[in-house]
Amino acid sequence: MSMASEFKAFIMRGNVVDLAVGVVIGAAFSTIVTSMVDDILMPPIASITGGIDFSDKAIELPGQMKNDKGELIPVMWRYGKFVQAIIKFLIIGTCLFFIIKGMNRLSRKKKEEEKPAETNSTDKLLTEIRDELKRKP
Repeated sequence: MSMASEFKAFIMRGNVVDLAVGVVIGAAFSTIVTSMVDDILMPPIASITGGIDFSDKAIELPGQMKNDKGELIPVMWRYGKFVQAIIKFLIIGTCLFFIIKGMNRLSRKKKEEEKPAETNSTDKLLTEIRDELKRKP
């Protein structure tokens, strides 16, 4: 088998295509979740906390470094951006948890509706007898 045909077989496998679709859908969903956090959830949280934004918090460390333009600038430990990223992650994680929990609940209800009705003991016994008779020559 040639390398090209092996590659084609690999790419055409269902799980690779499913993975590719999942990545594309995930990227699209990421913009929705980011918008929900930035535009829907963060404004009320900012009004409750007095508009605290941690992203500009930093500690100046001794020494200097060059920026992109070659200028010397102070060395900054920007812990605020990290704190802001953790807060955003926790909010996104919580939102996704509730979304997935709701989807699981809906899927569970749908599966319960699709279950066939329980058969009574007489029907079970007759089914077993029929299946046993089919097995015998």
